Amino acid sequence: MFVTFRLAGSLPASRIFPPARFSSGKAFVAMDRLLDQAADGPVFLRQHEIAQLVIDAVCDGEARFHRYDLHAFVAMPNHVHLLVTPHVIAKRWLGPLKGFTGHQANRVLGRHAPFWQQESYDHLVRDEEEFRRIERYIENNPVNAGLVGSAELYPWSSAARFDGARRAEARRQA
Repeated sequence: MFVTFRLAGSLPASRIFPPARFSSGKAFVAMDRLLDQAADGPVFLRQHEIAQLVIDAVCDGEARFHRYDLHAFVAMPNHVHLLVTPHVIAKRWLGPLKGFTGHQANRVLGRHAPFWQQESYDHLVRDEEEFRRIERYIENNPVNAGLVGSAELYPWSSAARFDGARRAEARRQA
């Protein structure tokens, strides 16, 4: 499952939605590009402490709570992408993940406001080819957004976190 969730208020109010003839995949890419290029709006995930707490919680979802197998992830300045094989329905892992991280982030920021946008995007991955394409998309998102020159240099992503053995194991389980 490919999941994306974003900070509340992270898309500009004046955004132009893609034409209805776009597939859901192309519409997603258009929205993701808007998020990557956002000049205003919240970018709390640029703060090391906030990004780290989100990534720690994402990794705990696999290692500590066994809610999913985590294959790829990235915390961008205003959104998060995950590629997981869930062991429980999304409501039982995504809601708690967003609730916990939103509460903790707001505590760090000293604010009381919605942290995450209520809705999220999810897509069922249908085959190995699509899995690999999404994995590359996630890990290269910081490069494509101009944040780093190489995926491994972005600290809040699986490209930087997973060593060769872990990546090979994640691929075997996919």
